[in-house]
This record gives sequence, structure tokens and C-alpha cells, in this order.
Amino acid sequence: MFYTGDLNYWLIILPIFALSWYVQYQLKSKFKKFSRQSLSANLSGKEIAEKMLSDHGIYDVKVMSVKGQLSDHYNPQKKTVNLSEAVYNQRNAAAAAVAAHECGHAVQHAKGYEWLKMRSILVPMVGVTSKLGLYILFGGIILMQSSPVLGESLLTLGIFGFATGTLFSLVTLPVEFDASKRAIYWLERKRIVNQRELVQSKEALNWAAGTYVVAALASIANLVYLWMRFGRRN
Repeated sequence: MFYTGDLNYWLIILPIFALSWYVQYQLKSKFKKFSRQSLSANLSGKEIAEKMLSDHGIYDVKVMSVKGQLSDHYNPQKKTVNLSEAVYNQRNAAAAAVAAHECGHAVQHAKGYEWLKMRSILVPMVGVTSKLGLYILFGGIILMQSSPVLGESLLTLGIFGFATGTLFSLVTLPVEFDASKRAIYWLERKRIVNQRELVQSKEALNWAAGTYVVAALASIANLVYLWMRFGRRN
């Protein structure tokens, strides 16, 4: 970003970069390790997802395979549980955990989970601010010399845009934690996994949740830096 030459910025963000790398490394490492061990129930991620949806009385959500690694997600607009090819086809604890987690979002949607509603409301706002936020900040900085009032107004608007993204990151946390909680509860109750696989499933989801925690920390750090550098003058 435009302020990356500032030493203070790097002092704030470098530890978060290091933490992000560590969490991603552990997540990929755990998935690779667990993928070597076949699931005792001998169910693929697709079969597990379909079973969990059926058990919750959800019949209007399709389970689909998508390309990419760790690209799994639930689309509430299209009502699809999208599983990466590895999760969709494989039969191990990690695949089971991810498939059940994404179905956890479908259950949230069906039950009107409040945090998911809030995140859905923020999605269009974040879509706009993520694209325009930097340009608005740049414009504010440029105009500060010729038109201080307009420049400061644009800076404030740009910071507000980043704040919206930070709010989205924070709202995402309870949504993800709750989906994992629903997944683990269902996997254990339906005996889809044995005790060893249950531990592995929890570990995989914990590291996956860590990526959202790091993303929220990074967003907060960026927002704090922007406010300290540009916001206080207003």
C-alpha cells in the first residue's frame, strides 16, 4: 500500500504477516497429514455434506465441487455448498470437518442465524469499499495541498471504508466459530468420526479458524495505522 515506506507500519504489520504464514503452514500441514488416513466411516466429503444437510431438513442446497485448494465455501445466494476437489472426493477427517463446516453455514442460513444475517448485509458495502477505499485515500492525500477541507473529507471517507472491512472481519469470527461448533457436534453425534478422527477434525477446524482471526487482526492493525496517520487531524 502507499504507506508501506513507514517504519511504524512495518512494526505493526510484520508480526501479523509472520503469524499468518505460521497459521497457513500449520493448516496445510495438518490437512496433508490427515489426508493420508482414511475415514473409518468411508464417506467422502460430498456424501458427508449431503447427509448433514438431509439430517437438518435442508433439501434446497446443492453440494458442488470447485477448483482450488482450501476454496471451500457456502454461497447463500445460490444456496450451494462448494467443496474443493480434495474435500469433495476424499475420505478423511479433514475432508469430513470442512464439508460439515460448510454445511454448518447452510444450517445457519436456514435457521436465520443473526451473525450470518449481519455479515450478509455487510457484503455489498465491503465489495464497494474494498475496490474504492484506496483510491479515495489517494485522492484525499493529493487534495490536501490544494483543498484541505475536501482532502480531509475524502480521507475520513476512505478510513470509514476500511472500518467497514474491519467490521466485516470481526462479524465473520462468530459466524465461522459457530459453523465449526455445529460441524463437530453433528460429526460426533452421528458417529461419522471415531475419537481419533474427532480430534483431527477439531484440530483442522481450529487452524482454519485461525486464518480468520489473523485476517481480523491485520484489518484492525491497518485501520489503527490509518487513523493514527490520517484520522486524528480531523
